[in-house]
Amino acid sequence: MRFLLRPSWLALTLVVFGFATLCFTLLAPWQFDRHAERSARNAALQESFTAPPRPLAEVLPEGRAPDEHTQWQRVTLTGHYLPEHEVVARLRTVQGEPAFEVLTPLRTGTGAVVLVDRGYVRPDDRLDVPPYPAPPAGEVRVVGRVRMDETDPKARDAFADESTGGRPHSYSVDSRVVARASGLDLRPGYVQLEADQPGVLGALPLPQLDAGPFLSYALQWIAFGVMALLGWLYFTVRELRPGGALAGERPERRKSVAQLLAENEDEDEDEDGGSGVSAAGDDHAGAAARTAPPAPRS
Repeated sequence: MRFLLRPSWLALTLVVFGFATLCFTLLAPWQFDRHAERSARNAALQESFTAPPRPLAEVLPEGRAPDEHTQWQRVTLTGHYLPEHEVVARLRTVQGEPAFEVLTPLRTGTGAVVLVDRGYVRPDDRLDVPPYPAPPAGEVRVVGRVRMDETDPKARDAFADESTGGRPHSYSVDSRVVARASGLDLRPGYVQLEADQPGVLGALPLPQLDAGPFLSYALQWIAFGVMALLGWLYFTVRELRPGGALAGERPERRKSVAQLLAENEDEDEDEDGGSGVSAAGDDHAGAAARTAPPAPRS
């Protein structure tokens, strides 16, 4: 078993067990989590199709932030838009094409300010934000779906310059970013307007209700980890037997059929040569006896 301590075998063992550990503790759980998130989203969407909308204060009391259990629920808002604090979300994709999303705060009758995603507009020929209708003035009642704030990986704030025409642009739909840009005290999360609501532009489509490949990916990672361990075990048992590739002394290799035939031919040739020499000697002795003169009589 000394081969188990060889550097090459130790390196192989570390790689195999490291890969298996990565599959069991990181890659497979990651895919299981994504599957659970997708299942929860699908369940919430399916439930919201038949549930009537409720006031936002009932779904999210006391300014509570949306979570996986409340996202996609249909809510109602009553108040008036604040278009002077509007922010445009850039670098968006809607149905596979580029778009901008228009984010407008709405102040409710209770004084709370909620960020409303009014929908999307397509870029113009110069890839800029095209003209779009302003939200209606006065009090409105809208129906939308609760959404969780997005998170920009680079944590970029909204900006405004010549390229945006002085209008604030953001890289995510995030009430915190809009709050910093506008100076308003916004509730966490935002509301995505449904079609045919006051102030809606292009209503954002809902996600498709499919489970995705995450569960199969998780099972594949588990299978890969098990296969790696079984392969290591197989080669370990193989090397413990005589004749392993890493064994110190290897038994004599079994001869092939061709080698055995060649050896037999060599032996036959040696036997034939020896018999010929003996026969020639006998013939020579007989000839000498016949030619010898007879012995004299006494």
